[in-house]
Amino acid sequence: MEPTPDATARLRALAARVEALADRCQRLAEENRSLRLQQEQLVAERAQLLLKNEQARSRVEAMIARLRSLEQHT
Repeated sequence: MEPTPDATARLRALAARVEALADRCQRLAEENRSLRLQQEQLVAERAQLLLKNEQARSRVEAMIARLRSLEQHT
C-alpha cells in the first residue's frame, strides 16, 4: 500500500522539521560550548583581578603604616 499524497507531504514536512530541529540543536550546542569557554575565561580574569586588587591593597596599607611610622618619629 502506497502512502497518499497528503501523507507523503506530511512526512516530508515532518522530516524538514526534524532536520531543522537537529540543526538548531547543533548550533545551540556550539553556542553553549562557546559560552562555557567565555565563562571560564572571565572567571580566570576575575581571579587575577581580585589577586591584583589584594596586592595593591596590601601595598597601600604598607605605605600607610610606613607613613604613620615616619610621622610618629618626627
